[in-house]
Amino acid sequence: MATIFKNKVIKDVGTKPIDIIETNSSTRVTVIGLSLTNLTDSFVYVSVLIKDDTSISGYYIKDSLLPANTSLRVVATGEKLIVAPDNCVQVVSSVDDAVDAIASFVEIV
Repeated sequence: MATIFKNKVIKDVGTKPIDIIETNSSTRVTVIGLSLTNLTDSFVYVSVLIKDDTSISGYYIKDSLLPANTSLRVVATGEKLIVAPDNCVQVVSSVDDAVDAIASFVEIV
């Protein structure tokens, strides 16, 4: 099994869920860092969802308050998030084009 360290940057997340990490049938991912930053001058609510291989979504965090011009470390300080094969991690905000997301992860193929 090969392990590949990666980063992914998603700009201007809005009110529609955006896929930030996707796995296929032969890939697993361990998220070792996930940061969300509010780009606006007012507060926004952010959610992180996990969508499984049957397209059922569940909240990892739901409507977390993100004050103006601040960041939230969703996965940090030794915590890890395992993303199984054919799963997806999504981010959504309460305001259009309001949030940047940066994910650091290990892809296992």
